[in-house]
Amino acid sequence: MCGIVAMFSNEQPVSPDALARATAALHHRGPDGQRQWIAPHGRVGLGHARLSIIDLTTGDQPIANEDETLHVVVNGEFYDYQRYQRALTDRGHRLRTRSDSEILLHLYEEEGTHCLRHLRGEFAFVLWDERNGLLFAARDRFGIKPLYYARRGDTLYFASEAKALFAAGVPARWDHESVYQQVHGVMDGDRSLFAGVNQVPPGHYLLASRHHTQVLRYWDLNYPTLDAPSPVRSEAEHIERMREELREAIRLRLRADVPVGCYVSGGLDSCAILGIAADLRDDPIEAFTIAFEEGPFDEGPIAEEMARHVGARFHRFHMPEEMLAQHYPDAVAHCEMIAGNANCVAKYLLSRHVRDFGFKVVMTGEGSDEILAGYPFFRRDMLQHDAGTDTVTTALRLVALGEANKIYGGFAGTAGLTLPLDGVAQTLGFVPSILANFGERGHRIRPVLSADFRAEFADRDPYRVLLNRLDVTGQMQGRAAVHQAMYLWTKTMLPNILLNYLGDRMEMAHSIEGRTPFLDHHLVEAVVAMPADMKVHATTEKYVLREAAQPYLTQTVYRRQKHPFMAPIELEGGLQELVQDTLRGRTLASAPFFNQRAVVEVLDSLPGIEDRETRDRVFPMLLALTSSCILQERYRL
Repeated sequence: MCGIVAMFSNEQPVSPDALARATAALHHRGPDGQRQWIAPHGRVGLGHARLSIIDLTTGDQPIANEDETLHVVVNGEFYDYQRYQRALTDRGHRLRTRSDSEILLHLYEEEGTHCLRHLRGEFAFVLWDERNGLLFAARDRFGIKPLYYARRGDTLYFASEAKALFAAGVPARWDHESVYQQVHGVMDGDRSLFAGVNQVPPGHYLLASRHHTQVLRYWDLNYPTLDAPSPVRSEAEHIERMREELREAIRLRLRADVPVGCYVSGGLDSCAILGIAADLRDDPIEAFTIAFEEGPFDEGPIAEEMARHVGARFHRFHMPEEMLAQHYPDAVAHCEMIAGNANCVAKYLLSRHVRDFGFKVVMTGEGSDEILAGYPFFRRDMLQHDAGTDTVTTALRLVALGEANKIYGGFAGTAGLTLPLDGVAQTLGFVPSILANFGERGHRIRPVLSADFRAEFADRDPYRVLLNRLDVTGQMQGRAAVHQAMYLWTKTMLPNILLNYLGDRMEMAHSIEGRTPFLDHHLVEAVVAMPADMKVHATTEKYVLREAAQPYLTQTVYRRQKHPFMAPIELEGGLQELVQDTLRGRTLASAPFFNQRAVVEVLDSLPGIEDRETRDRVFPMLLALTSSCILQERYRL
């Protein structure tokens, strides 16, 4: 896992100094070495900040093919690469390294952009094809690894993080439309918060020549349509396939030239990975968890019980709540997103502790909830729109689900007025619960938006804008409501939030490579094809995983309901002081989006808010405003 930079100019030579500055800005992603390459004609430059994981001796990048007509920089991992190395050698290719990244060059020589079908893993890359005058950039199927790009003058810039683009000379300015979308919960996968800075969307690639740039899709989720033939597999066969695919995904991700550990909480996802990884290893695996002060957010005892169960070496790092405030600004600056929960800080500090312990690689449980309908709002959509059970049973299950939602601090349900969602209902035939939640969040934040910002988007329907950008007719309509909701989430929240500030950014802030077995596309394609009731069985979430992983789990984990990875969200102590000082200060007053007087009124009202559900809805909003101020200060927006 590394940091990559690229520059492609139509006419003028690229700046070696700008390329070096951009690469240096990604030192945290790759502290083991930095290299740059500029083409002889000067119009193309590639930079690489290396985190050495595979091929510690010969794997430096950029890498070239035999005749040096192709050059590439890669961030991430290609799994099962050794099989491709053997096949490529048998077909006459001469490999310069033992790196997994080099297979891309030779697969591209054979198949062009269609080589993407062979790539399995978490990756982003930029490849320069000198013979065809073509720049080829791509991002993995789910957006596990980031890839930003921007055009300034006649030069196209690429980087793993926006801060590297700024270091190269791209201006740092707010993108008002993206901010508007994000404060309403629904920024899509090709946006960033910064003007002129886009992301290559998950499952897409970009082609650029001197006078033309286009972005194309190469992969997508394909949930079965309602009129598709029923699968012929039995329940037992689905469970066995889940077990086999997950074991293979974990086996591949245990391959590295440095030690591989596991992040583990008390949840089903990380415990399943730990249990299977321990079964695949001959020696004890290292398991890492972070523990808050005693209370509902401390999963340490459950994680420790699981580690003992599988013979793992267990490492628990305690994090007093005061540390949330101390490190919140740095975590937000790394993730480059507005953040409404301090859980990013927990992941940031856990990654720091793991790196201090001497590890570079961990496996994580991200993606399981997205492919297996693990969140309560997915179950709500299934119960309300897909289940086909009698009214009384549905009502009882919804009540039980409402009780389960309480651990989410109001995130999973709605309890108040929302913005109009008629356009969503007309387009999809129903309103997914998560969009109803975002509509309520949008309604709540409207009073603290500045008059100018509201006027700029006076007639804007953020949810219509989102649906306009998705393949609704091709990938959503005609599917089960729960699958439509899952598709929507996978295109928005998964890449921008969960894989960003709870994944890549918080791990790479401390040079930790996170590997995500649940987002192995072979596993995902198997799960997508399964009936919905294999994912949600009555009110039991992630049913097929729960049964497939049972042989590896403690009974505590096997029977435990979904518990989100969340930090304490009470505004107390240092976090309260940070929020109060920031939102009453000069930065918010200069921000173009918020009405400071209205925000101060909310701050003044906090002591009188006794209702827990109300607090759970107000506090994330205040944290989101605070994070926007941090971004404005750090990047001088």
